[in-house]
Amino acid sequence: MHYLAKALWYIESHYADNISLGDIAHVGGASPCHLTRAFGLATGHSLMRYVRARRLSEAARALAQGAQDILDVALQAGYSSHEAFTRAFREQFHVTPEKVRAQRHVANLALVEAIKMDVAPGVPLAPPRFEQSPVMLLAGLVERYRAETSAGIPALWQRFLPHAAPGQVLYGVCCNNDDAGNFDYLCAMPVSDFSRVPEGWTRLRIAPRRYAVFHHHGHISTIRATWYTVWNEWLPQSGLEVADAPDFERYDRQFDPASGIGGVEIWLPLKA
Repeated sequence: MHYLAKALWYIESHYADNISLGDIAHVGGASPCHLTRAFGLATGHSLMRYVRARRLSEAARALAQGAQDILDVALQAGYSSHEAFTRAFREQFHVTPEKVRAQRHVANLALVEAIKMDVAPGVPLAPPRFEQSPVMLLAGLVERYRAETSAGIPALWQRFLPHAAPGQVLYGVCCNNDDAGNFDYLCAMPVSDFSRVPEGWTRLRIAPRRYAVFHHHGHISTIRATWYTVWNEWLPQSGLEVADAPDFERYDRQFDPASGIGGVEIWLPLKA
């Protein structure tokens, strides 16, 4: 069974329990960092947000079916109090549990259904080359995203590209992941030191590390499919482990930001 399928099975079997990212990763057979990135690329959901949404979706169904005791529904959904459950429920659906129980339907709620994952929709991927990168100093513009909001990354590039010279090597760096599935995406250029970095830009030092380097040949709009294949197909089969370090896209002079074609390198950090 694919490790994402194992993780989904565990979530559906235990979402009412007090399960953690570490619990799910252990069952899936991947590190928390690996699972968080892979799950977001595969499903478009942040993993622990998905767990919460599944809990609340099933709770909403129970309320619409006439459950009398909201606290009992809250406890079954893994919440320790009526107040905590109501707060989470309102944040998810913008209505109160009491209103859903009274209306006796969920037609106006954006319920999150269980994800079925039988076959990974990967793309053809050539074997990577392996590089030992020296220390890197990068500077640029950063925003914080999660899987559900990552479609906003091209807008960040629009803001950054006017600062770059034609043909300059640029980097799109994912870093500072947390257990909730949030991550920083940095549009950056290499610098020799940080003394002349424009005010308001983010500075990032990446330590020397070994990388598996893949080439994305298609249009930039399809790069998510290549990232998916790297994380969810190549990595589990490789016998290698990903490091808890930034991964990034490298755009060289062959890439045309106006058309989105020309190819991009994907650099995946590996444990020594």
